[in-house]
Amino acid sequence: MLKTIINLEPGKKVYFASDQHFGAPTPKESRVREEKFIRWMDEIKEDAQVLFLMGDLFDFWHEWKHVIPKGYVRVLGKIAELKDRGIHIYFFVGNHDLWMKDYLEEEIGCTVFYQKQYFEMGEKQFLLAHGDGLGPGDKGYKRMKKLFTNPVAQWFFKWLHPDIAMKIALYLSQKNKMISGEEDKAFLGEDKEFLIIYSKEKLKTEKIDYFIYGHRHLPMVLDLEQNSKYINLGDWISYFTYGVFEKDFELKAFEK
Repeated sequence: MLKTIINLEPGKKVYFASDQHFGAPTPKESRVREEKFIRWMDEIKEDAQVLFLMGDLFDFWHEWKHVIPKGYVRVLGKIAELKDRGIHIYFFVGNHDLWMKDYLEEEIGCTVFYQKQYFEMGEKQFLLAHGDGLGPGDKGYKRMKKLFTNPVAQWFFKWLHPDIAMKIALYLSQKNKMISGEEDKAFLGEDKEFLIIYSKEKLKTEKIDYFIYGHRHLPMVLDLEQNSKYINLGDWISYFTYGVFEKDFELKAFEK
């Protein structure tokens, strides 16, 4: 099991945020949420050592060789500012921005992950992932993800004119309930929540103190066996929640 060890500096904290879905439902409405997220990043930059962006920062993102989607300048600029201040930025690709390639790495210096990752921080063990496709069930989405990540399908998509490709993708992102997550807003119970089931199975063979996910949009801290915790970070659409770790983990809401 490969893991990244982060030695926390005195007075420094680790922050987590997920599922901003910027660009939805319209650029105008998204701008209000973007400005709030920027205010949050301005607030944390004084004591942040690490920022984990846990996926679906954008409602849709696709990189062509020389083209990226229009917009998000202020958000990307603020992330770049934090990176330039020496804050480590880890970006987990979600199901809405899984076509991420090397833009954030080359232009900003983020570290981009496409799969779950293990970390050790403050002598605590973390398993981090966006959360899509993990655990049992969700077969319809898993089939769809195989299509979206298929090299042949991606090759054909990139040859569409970006204006046409973006129009199609944004429509599907918001109207297809399997993609948008509209079907998954209610808590299903511990025995039916696929990420909770996945975490409990992991605990049978691994020692993990914190399982941290996005994807489900439901802010939650749930105690598991072995003093482990299941955490869903919520979103920046309805809840404006984020995680912070120094010696222990806290889930908070940003209200400014």
